[in-house]
Amino acid sequence: MSAVSTSATGPGLLVSTEDGTATVTISNPARRNAMTVAMWESLPGLLAGLAADPAVRVLVLTGAGDTFCAGADITGFTGADGSRGSQDAAVAAEEALAAFPKPTVAEVRGYCVGGGCQLAVACDVRFAAEGARFGVTPARLGIVYAASSTRRLVRLTGPSTAKYLLFSAELIDHERALRTGLVDEVLPADELGKRVREFTGVMGSRSQLTQAAAKEFADTADAVAADRLTHWAEQARTSGDTAEGVAAFLERRDPRFTWSPGAG
Repeated sequence: MSAVSTSATGPGLLVSTEDGTATVTISNPARRNAMTVAMWESLPGLLAGLAADPAVRVLVLTGAGDTFCAGADITGFTGADGSRGSQDAAVAAEEALAAFPKPTVAEVRGYCVGGGCQLAVACDVRFAAEGARFGVTPARLGIVYAASSTRRLVRLTGPSTAKYLLFSAELIDHERALRTGLVDEVLPADELGKRVREFTGVMGSRSQLTQAAAKEFADTADAVAADRLTHWAEQARTSGDTAEGVAAFLERRDPRFTWSPGAG
C-alpha cells in the first residue's frame, strides 16, 4: 500500500503490508513522531480501508526510527479551542483503533507518551523494546483526559497505576510498564521486530472468527448483550471454521480458516 501523509514531504502515517500483516508507521521525525491534527484525522479512514481488506489479518502500529510517538503535536494549539479540536480528533482515532476488527499490536521503541500512549493502549497487545518510556501527560497541560481513554487505561493497568500516570504525568520505564500490565512483553531492541513478526505470523494463522468474537467479548464493558451472543453462535455454526480446525487437528496439518470479519 502507498503512504498516507498530510503533505508530500510533511509528517504522516505510512502503511505497508506483508504476509497478512499491515504495518502503520507514525512518521514525524522532526517532532519525535508527535501526531498532528491532520494525522489524527486521517487514521480512522486509513484503518477502515485496512479493515475491509481481506488480505490483512493483523495490524501493527509503530513509530519511525527509535521513537514510537511523543504525543500530540501541540505547536498548532491556539488556546482551549485548539486543544479541544486536537483531543477530539485523538479520541476519534483511538476509538477507531480500538474498534479495528482484527488483532492489533503496538511495537514500541523509545518514547510512548501522551497521545502515543493513548494509541498503544488502544491496541490489543503491546510489545516494547528495553529502554522504552511511557507516560500519560494531560496534567502537564491542564487537559481533561477523555472518559473513554481513562476507562481503557484503567481496564488495562488497574485504577492505581492509571491514577499514578494521570495524576503525576511522570514517565515510567519498561520494567514498571511490564509489571503493571501496560505492556505484554519487553525485548532487547534488536530482537523486537523479529518477535513482533513471529507473533503476528502466529495470529495470522489462527481463526479470525475466534479472534473477532474474543475481542468483542473482552472489550465489552458490561455483560455481552444476548443478541451478540446469538450472533456469534450463528457465526460459529455457519462459518466452517470449527469443522476445519477439528479436521486439521485430526489430519495433523495446518488449518485453512476462511471466515473473515467482513463475512459477519
